[in-house]
Amino acid sequence: MATNFTESLLSGAMAGTTVDLLFFPIDTLKTRLQSAQGFVKAGGFKGVYKGVGSVALGSAPGAAAFFTTYDTLKRNIKMPKGWEPMSHLIAASCGEVVACLVRVPTEVIKSRTQTSSYGPLASSLASARMTFQTHGIRGFYRGFGPTIMREIPFTSIQFPLYEFLKVRMADVRGKNRGSLLAHEAAVCGSIAGGVAAALTTPLDVLKTRVMLDLREGSKIPSPLSLLANIYRAEGSKALFAGVVPRTLWISAGGAVFLGAYEWTARTLQGI
Repeated sequence: MATNFTESLLSGAMAGTTVDLLFFPIDTLKTRLQSAQGFVKAGGFKGVYKGVGSVALGSAPGAAAFFTTYDTLKRNIKMPKGWEPMSHLIAASCGEVVACLVRVPTEVIKSRTQTSSYGPLASSLASARMTFQTHGIRGFYRGFGPTIMREIPFTSIQFPLYEFLKVRMADVRGKNRGSLLAHEAAVCGSIAGGVAAALTTPLDVLKTRVMLDLREGSKIPSPLSLLANIYRAEGSKALFAGVVPRTLWISAGGAVFLGAYEWTARTLQGI
């Protein structure tokens, strides 16, 4: 991991931009599978790069916000020996809350553009304008709560598991802890991301449904009520809609994301 604020900032920005742009089509298919209108009506396999503009704008600052917070807290939270995973959990959770301040508006625009919520010809910019005209600034934070509900459990699984796997791999390969190469860290990131993605898919479905709901905020059920409604109306299968592309995307994305992060950090450190 990076050792100072600047390294965390630049490494996070590089990692976020790389993974979001590389795997954007898979994210589009996952979002359309989760939409209430159904996969085909949401766009099917057509236009899988719709909404990429908002992601290109938000990826770097969102990931940079996460890693600067995560690395800073991880270095400064002191835990008794054997309790290190708790510091990783706290640091990752705080990092996600900060990152979501940047990420949620781009997620709202991305999701609505991917699923043609404002019409099949609407661009990211047009979707942003419609969101503002309809709901004002608050519209860009539609789904902020459910996103936090998804991200904190996700990172609470992913990063402690990632740090644990790095330690175990270093021990097995007879290396000093923290000296793994980028591709070795990528393997750990892939496993950790895939496990976390599969387990938190119902929360991802909830986040997607809330972001795509164009009704006034007061008319949208609470997150728990919405989850219950989805289960009653569509069954448990709907809660795991898109689990395969989500798991594959984040498993592969975790390898690229954390591998790119480690590579950039080591390059900046001159290792």
